[in-house]
Amino acid sequence: MSYCGDAIDDARGKHLSPIDPIKLSQDLIRCPSITPQNAGALEVLEHALTSLGFACERFDFEGICNLYAKKGSGSPHLCFAGHTDVVPLGDAALWTHPPFQGDIHDGQLWGRGAADMKCAIAAFVSALAQHTIFQGTVSLLITGDEEGEALHGTQRVLPLLAGRGDIPDLCLIGEPTCDLKIGDTLKIGRRGSITGKLTCYGKQGHIAYPQNTDNPIPRMIACLKTLYSHSFDKGTDLFEPTRFEVTSVDVGNTASNIIPHKIEARFGIRLNTLQKTEEICQLLRTICSNEGGDHDLTLTTHGNAFLTEDREKVSLIQKAVQTVTGSLPALNTTGGTTDGRFINAYCPVVECGMTEETMHQVDEHVSLEDIRKLTDIYAAILKNFFDKGHA
Repeated sequence: MSYCGDAIDDARGKHLSPIDPIKLSQDLIRCPSITPQNAGALEVLEHALTSLGFACERFDFEGICNLYAKKGSGSPHLCFAGHTDVVPLGDAALWTHPPFQGDIHDGQLWGRGAADMKCAIAAFVSALAQHTIFQGTVSLLITGDEEGEALHGTQRVLPLLAGRGDIPDLCLIGEPTCDLKIGDTLKIGRRGSITGKLTCYGKQGHIAYPQNTDNPIPRMIACLKTLYSHSFDKGTDLFEPTRFEVTSVDVGNTASNIIPHKIEARFGIRLNTLQKTEEICQLLRTICSNEGGDHDLTLTTHGNAFLTEDREKVSLIQKAVQTVTGSLPALNTTGGTTDGRFINAYCPVVECGMTEETMHQVDEHVSLEDIRKLTDIYAAILKNFFDKGHA
């Protein structure tokens, strides 16, 4: 591991952190931590945090690794939350640079997890090394189960921390949030999510004798048409309208002269704060019962939408970003679900990280300059938070 060393000064005379965020990013990327594998990523992080005086403990469930690190005591308490697990590679042959090598080329750091979100974790740890004296508590809650079902990560650790009174005043999540450049956007909420599978059953038979069959396809079409045409809401100032989208339809039929005995469809719904998952699930059941005939419907809820309404803390982070970039970041709630949906039940949540452009893509990468700038942003957030004592 090469990320620790003596503090140095660069050519401009600026004092650098004794933890290099680029080298730490490389070390994390070199851990092939595809969900649910840890592959040494949390050990790399624990080594760096221990060198900064953090007390680290592990909360591991069902083969999923989670790390909680803490330094200081009392209020104010700022927690940085994130994940070291990454999504699968796709076709590995399409990668220009090996996905777990952490190559630096053309001023970019290449590798799976660079944008989402290993470089953000490294940037925050590097910022911590610059801000070693503070009154209060800094913690990190890092899971290895965010990109998967998220059943044995953050949402299992939080009740244990709450049970001992170890809940922060503000949680900063390092998910990728920016559109065109670092610091241009913060996320202050996220949409909720439901996924489902609908199976309609019928009776197989020859296409020339439809009177002897029961074709389930028209009933599936009726269900999906009704769901697509349903107007859930018109959205809010910060949230898009709730939407239903089909991700696959399959009859498993390789013959053109057979009416199949069943058809399956998979779908997802992203909902805003005007909706609750329980109410939408009931609506889905009603529509499928009315249109689907003999069917099975399986629904999985991944959390309701949330919105952070503590504008004082949001403003604190906006102004910290502005001191680094010169511009006040925009606020929005777009994108996929994050662990913020669990954390929001305990404290205000704001997300600030890398740009979203290459996350989950082949040849995921971020610029070295963006890593340095995000480190500066996190250092400014730490300074603002603890200098002003935000509890």
